[in-house]
Amino acid sequence: MEKTLILIKPDGVQRSLSGEILTRLEKSGLKISALKLLHVNEKLAKEHYAEHEGKPFFGDLVSYICSAPIIAISLSGPNAVEKSRSLIGKTNPLESEPGTIRGDFGLEISRNLIHGSASIDDANRELKIFFSENEIIDYDKSTDSWVMEL
Repeated sequence: MEKTLILIKPDGVQRSLSGEILTRLEKSGLKISALKLLHVNEKLAKEHYAEHEGKPFFGDLVSYICSAPIIAISLSGPNAVEKSRSLIGKTNPLESEPGTIRGDFGLEISRNLIHGSASIDDANRELKIFFSENEIIDYDKSTDSWVMEL
């Protein structure tokens, strides 16, 4: 089963949108396989955003993700990366379609509420940053057969 990392960023937590975001993700048929509230430290932030190191906005990314608690989520299901990214919307909320998380709740690119892994490779790397292997739980739900062909 494919897995992806989702982060509800500080603005999503501070604006009390965590429940709405989790509901939208879960109602899509994707399954929550790990979930935790944490305050990201600088070391963890730099590891997560390593691909952006050296870019002019790197310091702002690190500072922002460390500014308040976030919620880290492992989602699993068929095509979890692609499905979650379609629910999230484009990076710039002003370019996101209505009905997406960013399209409905975001106004600025620097406050876009949520992170989702961009690829399966990114998901595998990012999940290891935020979760140990024993924190991600594979389980069956009685609704699985209604969500996907088993």
